[in-house]
Amino acid sequence: MRMLWVSAVLLIELMAGCAADSSIKPVEYLDPRTAMTVAALQDPIELVPSVGSRGILFFDKRTSFAYLGPVEWNRSGSYGYGLWVHIAPGNDRALADIRVPGSLTLILDSGERVLVGIDAPLFGQSAYQPVASWGQTGYFELTVEMLKLMAASQKLQLDVRAWDGSIVSFVPSGDTRTTLSDYLRARGITGD
Repeated sequence: MRMLWVSAVLLIELMAGCAADSSIKPVEYLDPRTAMTVAALQDPIELVPSVGSRGILFFDKRTSFAYLGPVEWNRSGSYGYGLWVHIAPGNDRALADIRVPGSLTLILDSGERVLVGIDAPLFGQSAYQPVASWGQTGYFELTVEMLKLMAASQKLQLDVRAWDGSIVSFVPSGDTRTTLSDYLRARGITGD
């Protein structure tokens, strides 16, 4: 009887461990259009306007939000990476076209990185779903080294140029270090 009880406890712990691991694993699917395996986070990272970018908001104002997420493309063992960015503009400020060079800057502990747009493969389904139908979405260059820097960084800020030339800064609404570190581990990207 005792052996049965110990076996049941071990089985429950094992199942709990598997359930916990599955929550950090990225969503992975085979895209039928490109025959690539695509891996992304379960949900993109939400960024909210930083305190200095919010200004005074009235009840009729809708605040802008930003979202980003890493994407891994694997075609028969040939890996590529991109950073998916979606800006959901509110009526607090008119943001410039994010695909224009120099419109987006990622700020990490190690410094600033101007994001450079790329043409992502034309998927049958998107790695992430845009949050706002009126928002702007684009893919930007991402290397394994930059992804590691993002995961290790205490600071993660996305600066977006507005139409008037000013900068709107977005910061994460949650913990990005754990999310991105878990993504790296799940993808088998460890060490140097």
